[in-house]
Amino acid sequence: MREAAWDIRTLLSPYRVLDLTNETGFMCGKMLADLGADVIKVERPGGDDSRKIGPFYNNISDSQKSLYWFAYNTNKRGITLDIESLAGRNIFRTLVGKADFILETYAPGYLDKLELSYSSLKVLNPKLIMVSITPFGQTGPYKDRKGADIVHMAEGGLMYITGDPDRPPLRMGGNQSHFLAGIHAAAGALIAHYYRMLTGQGQHVDISIQEAVLRFGYSILPWIAGRGISETRRGNVVLRGNAYQRDVWSCKDGYVLWRFMGGIWGVQDWTALVKWIDEKGKAGILKEVDWATIDMSKLSQAEVDSWNNIVQDFFNDHTKDEIQNEALKRGLKILKVYSPKDVFESSHLQSRGYWTHIEHPELNRSITYPAFIFLSNETSCAVNRRAPLIGEHNDQIYKKDIGLSLLEAEKLKKDCII
Repeated sequence: MREAAWDIRTLLSPYRVLDLTNETGFMCGKMLADLGADVIKVERPGGDDSRKIGPFYNNISDSQKSLYWFAYNTNKRGITLDIESLAGRNIFRTLVGKADFILETYAPGYLDKLELSYSSLKVLNPKLIMVSITPFGQTGPYKDRKGADIVHMAEGGLMYITGDPDRPPLRMGGNQSHFLAGIHAAAGALIAHYYRMLTGQGQHVDISIQEAVLRFGYSILPWIAGRGISETRRGNVVLRGNAYQRDVWSCKDGYVLWRFMGGIWGVQDWTALVKWIDEKGKAGILKEVDWATIDMSKLSQAEVDSWNNIVQDFFNDHTKDEIQNEALKRGLKILKVYSPKDVFESSHLQSRGYWTHIEHPELNRSITYPAFIFLSNETSCAVNRRAPLIGEHNDQIYKKDIGLSLLEAEKLKKDCII
């Protein structure tokens, strides 16, 4: 059990965040909430459209049971507010007076039309930091274009280098561009916060999802800048010398990762692997190869394929756990490719306390979540609250924090303002 000298949540706990984001910005608010900030998710009356994103708890399509919503809104409180109405905008301005950060994902110019732009809000609160996440940023010829994950992956260059070399570019799964943007936004928010601590001044942070994706594709720019050519898709096979060689191999119940190599490491791996295969009586022509003299640059595709066929047949006779466990004993660099189920059941992650159980009273059960962003011997952060229900904290915020009377709150609710 780790004993922290102090809790990082005390670093951000004095600060309040108004989270106006859709799914493209959820990760930013989540990270700040995990670090202890009071993040208030602001939804339109009736609930955010992102609550319709599946999968759903027990496959029940219900805006209160989106597992996607659950995953990326933990540790936040939630209110409903129509900022397009005059009364809603006035309430929002009151909230801004008590806030330290605003996170938003509206199209450039939308908040200006509502007179809720950063330039107008900073008059109310000079220390305010606004973080805007958009497909292409607040400026430039593409600023008014709409986006989607597949668009961001394509225009950020990452799709071009993902997939098999003989097939079209491939999009990564899971809306990764949104999470990359959220991580960049959280970093920008904290850097702006550090500046505010030094100067007392807030600022407007402009996050382009395209640029976040481009930075994640760390090898794209060096290829262009250093070699004048585009990096190519490599997929599961890589051209080494004159032959394509694979990295991922199928087995009885999934896949394993093993890289065909030359040099000292290659000698060690091939010698150990051939010995193992030969114990099963299946090494064949592999026993005839002098691995110490292999020149990777001179191998033909036919030679590589003949060896690969033997190795693949051998892997197909074993499970990924059998292969990995035996490889560890023999000093082989072979690892299983983890499925989501494997990750969830990982004894290593469990030993580090990576999973935590958060109660969902509305479901009469708890759900398992990742517990932290990082571990430290001095600080800690944790997930300790489920995502909010629609308008769950309206009373806390509107009545206790800004002093609306019961009658005022009821009228605003009746008029669909909150």
